[in-house]
Amino acid sequence: MSGPPWLAEPRRIRRGAALTLVFASVLATGAATGSWNEEPAEGRNPAPPTRAVASSRDSGRERDPAEEAADAAAEAMADGKSGKEAAEDVVSRSGDRWASVYSQGEYREFEQSLDGAYTGVGLWARRAADGRIEVSRVQRGGPADRAGIREGDRLTAIDGKKATGRPVTDVVALLRGDRANTPVTLGLQRGTRAWTETLRRARLSTDSVTVTRLRDGAVMIKVAAFTKGSGEAVRDAVRRAPKGAGVLLDLRGNSGGLVSEATTASSAILDGGLVATYDVRGEQRALHAQQGGDTTRPVVALVDGGTMSAAELLTGALQDRGRAVVVGSRTFGKGSVQMPSKLPDGSVAELTVGHYRTPSGKAVDGRGIIPDLEVEDGAQERAETVLTGLGPPS
Repeated sequence: MSGPPWLAEPRRIRRGAALTLVFASVLATGAATGSWNEEPAEGRNPAPPTRAVASSRDSGRERDPAEEAADAAAEAMADGKSGKEAAEDVVSRSGDRWASVYSQGEYREFEQSLDGAYTGVGLWARRAADGRIEVSRVQRGGPADRAGIREGDRLTAIDGKKATGRPVTDVVALLRGDRANTPVTLGLQRGTRAWTETLRRARLSTDSVTVTRLRDGAVMIKVAAFTKGSGEAVRDAVRRAPKGAGVLLDLRGNSGGLVSEATTASSAILDGGLVATYDVRGEQRALHAQQGGDTTRPVVALVDGGTMSAAELLTGALQDRGRAVVVGSRTFGKGSVQMPSKLPDGSVAELTVGHYRTPSGKAVDGRGIIPDLEVEDGAQERAETVLTGLGPPS
């Protein structure tokens, strides 16, 4: 995915358990969100799949789609065919909207994007309900920005390959490529205008967290994506803010990233406690903030339809626990858990195995989070007004 972490798909893999909680649509800039995209330890190398395939056949239990993908890949390779393509066929038939299959190189690039650097054209993408791929954000100064591509433009093709209907992860992989200074031709549409644009990929860094001083001494902390280190950057920004100053936490267009980083960010303004719960095939788990956060500052969280995954997890925690007034429009509604499995040819398949909930037990996936104050136009100005009217939390 091509843009700062996605991630389109914020992710987080637990070593050994091979668990990835993907909370995001994927950042499709050849980098991103996607996605997003969890709580457990921070490693990023999925463990090889366990060999439970044969026993599952013998026992008669319902087979795991990941096992089917691994078997399909192995059989395809035995016939001299592509294991990745066979796995993609199984995944496409699973009906799993967030399922993905990555080649070794694609997965490596995905992991690097979560470290805050990526090779791409500097745009994020999201998939609409009808399968259209739309530009959700453009990185300032990147190749896409210089070419005049804007948020809301439709991405119809990449190097002649149709984009519509593809998983965002596939779109991101096509945008990223293998190295900087390589060309990529995009088919684009804006209203009735359709055109093509050839860009050259670049090695881009993601300044995931930026801080701006507002009137009355308040600060706006903009989190573009939850890449590695972004959670601590939020904590540092809160510590450095003038004593008693309000905080406007801008999560608009944040398509997710590492859930561990979102949890760390919550620790800036929560004094411990529950951030979210999630299940993995029925097993319940929980994420908790660290103790010692600043609970005296007034906080407003600013969100929109591009707020996804890990960003929704953070928003839900602050809203449920009464720590922030949420202003803006309903968030995207991406709150699912994916598990990665390494296939025989080295590619990686990820399929949804569970979902997360806010501290009060509300499901986010497919629903999103409804702001306390819904505002479409002039949301930031309204959020600043709300912030100035808030006193210290009781």
